[in-house]
Amino acid sequence: MDFDTKIAVAIKEDLAVWQKLNVTAFTVSGIASIEGVIGNNYEDGSGNVYLPMIIQPIMIFSANRDQLRQVYNYALEHKFLFSIYIEELFLTPNDEENRDAVKAVKSEDLKLVGIAIRGYQKLVNKALKGLSLHS
Repeated sequence: MDFDTKIAVAIKEDLAVWQKLNVTAFTVSGIASIEGVIGNNYEDGSGNVYLPMIIQPIMIFSANRDQLRQVYNYALEHKFLFSIYIEELFLTPNDEENRDAVKAVKSEDLKLVGIAIRGYQKLVNKALKGLSLHS
């Protein structure tokens, strides 16, 4: 199936592996909230039903702090639907404190460590220009 949209995650390259996985999971959960992104339940041959997943591939990219800011600024400018993860969220224990931590910082001062975006393929590709796939 071809998609006119693309989902991508940019992760700060110097994070610990557990942090990269955490940031990816949390930011992608935001993308999952977009209408039409989640498919139907899965069912195996024995009749066991499993939760649905996102219907299209997700590309994961590695980025430095400046590249994350570039993606963020592009996403804002082009009104993408996106989620962010900032350094402070590694220290918060729950969703309410996560939102408070983000609210406490002006957008230009956010210490971004991850961003997940969904938008038209051409625009997402432009937002990610210069980034390499995470390896």
